[in-house]
Formats: sequence, structure tokens, C-alpha cells
Amino acid sequence: MVQILKDKCVGCKTCQKFCSVDAIKYDAASKKCYIKPNECVDCYVCLRKHICPRDAIAPTELDTFYKQFAHVMSDPVENHGVTGVTGRGTEEVKTNDVSGRVRKGRVGICIDVGRPGVGAHMYDVEKIAMACASSGVILENKDHTPLAALMPDLTTGKLAPACLNTRLLSVIVEGNCADEDLPNVLEALQKVSKEIETVFSLGLIMRVDEEGNNPCLKCLDELGIPQPYRGKVNVGLGRPLAEPFIQKF
Repeated sequence: MVQILKDKCVGCKTCQKFCSVDAIKYDAASKKCYIKPNECVDCYVCLRKHICPRDAIAPTELDTFYKQFAHVMSDPVENHGVTGVTGRGTEEVKTNDVSGRVRKGRVGICIDVGRPGVGAHMYDVEKIAMACASSGVILENKDHTPLAALMPDLTTGKLAPACLNTRLLSVIVEGNCADEDLPNVLEALQKVSKEIETVFSLGLIMRVDEEGNNPCLKCLDELGIPQPYRGKVNVGLGRPLAEPFIQKF
């Protein structure tokens, strides 16, 4: 965590302009700024960028595993210890041509929960993960995505109870489902989107034909979801990393 040292703070409010989740407050009585611990996501922007002209912002110990997790998820330059990836600890399936994580007949699900200015509590992340798991998504394991380390049972999507009140800037829920289960997944996400206090964006990872089409996209029209007009295209030029992948394709 970070704190504002009262003996150095002059109440200029410069730090408030840089806080990504409005966790820095101003106390009119003392004419000092302070940080609300339960709102801070430990992104370290204020600390890393040295925004205070009086150097009144200082680090404190990240005293729990969940605060450390929030920091790694919220700080884009932090490297995740297990996956070795910066920026929320996952490459999602951008390297699918070499990893083969989304196979034929499957749809990759990537849900980006939270945003700067909004943030997300883990109890909302749990609702999204559980909606996915109950509708046919096989959630990704901890070797590929950090969130899985907080799930005692990947088949349910439930998170460890002790982490639910933790707030972070953003985190990614990942998994994949069978082509035929995609409508159920989308309906579950439409429902849960009305039950949470944050925002999320959904990415679909699909294999397409030479014309760039995939039959699964038709269900978007049926559910009233706008067809995607932008995306990342992997043309499959990477060298597969494993024999099972070569045999499959």
C-alpha cells in the first residue's frame, strides 16, 4: 500500500488528479490529503511517478497475499511470479498459434473486469467467474492466469472468501467453452452484467475460415449483441511448442 505522510503534505491536491480510482481524499479540517485503504487498488501510479511535489507519498507493507495480488493486477509494470507476464499476469491467448490453448470446436473466453476510474471488487469478479463456470466454461488454470490461484475449485468459479472485499484496478477471467455452449455463456454474462457494480469487456477467441467467418458468431445476432468490428488476428505462423498440438492440427 501507499500512504500520505501528514508531516510533509501541504494539501495541494496534486495527487488527487493522478489517482486512477479516486482513493485519495482531502480533509478540509486538517487541510491534508489522505488515502482510503479500502478504495486504494495499489496501482502505485502516485508512488512510481513521484507526483507529489513534497515527496509526501510513501510505500507501506503489502501485508496480505490478497493486497499483493491486487498490486500485481493493478500495476501494469509488475511481473507476475508464476506466469512471468507483466500487465495482469496473462498473455490471454495471444500466443494461441504456438500454445494451442483454444482448439477446434472450442471458443476462448476472455473477460476483462474493471477499468481505470472504476476498479473492481473481487466479489463481483467471483459472480462473473461463477456465471461462466455454470454455463459451460472451463476456467483456465493457474499456470496461465493468476486469478485461478484464488479459486479452490475451478469447476465452480468461487473465490477464496478472504479475498472477496479486495479491490483492484482490473483482472482477467479466462477459459473456453464448446462452440454449442457459447449462447448459454453469453446469456449468463448478460444476466450477471446487471448484478455487478463494475464493468467488463468480453473477448471471444475463435478459429475462422479463409473468409474470416465462424458460424458461432451467428448467435450474437440472435442475442442482440453487436457483431465485433475490431479484433486481433493471429495468422498462425508461429511454430507449435508441443507434439500434441502438431498432431491435432
